[in-house]
Amino acid sequence: MNHMKATKSQKFKRLAELRGNRIIKDLRLLSNLSNKSNYAYNEEEVRVIFSAIDDELKMTKQSFRKGTKRKISL
Repeated sequence: MNHMKATKSQKFKRLAELRGNRIIKDLRLLSNLSNKSNYAYNEEEVRVIFSAIDDELKMTKQSFRKGTKRKISL
């Protein structure tokens, strides 16, 4: 049984590192779009992008909290 837990832990650590680093890389690539000499954008477009990212990050953090369920609120 302990062997299974170690294996699950190792798998978690490996995948968390890969996926976390990919997210960080993609955020750095996203920041490249802030260069106004290469791109044109308005504040509303930026707000929409970061609102979606913030919402997804909140939901992801929530999924790691024990005993909490996602809820719909309108």
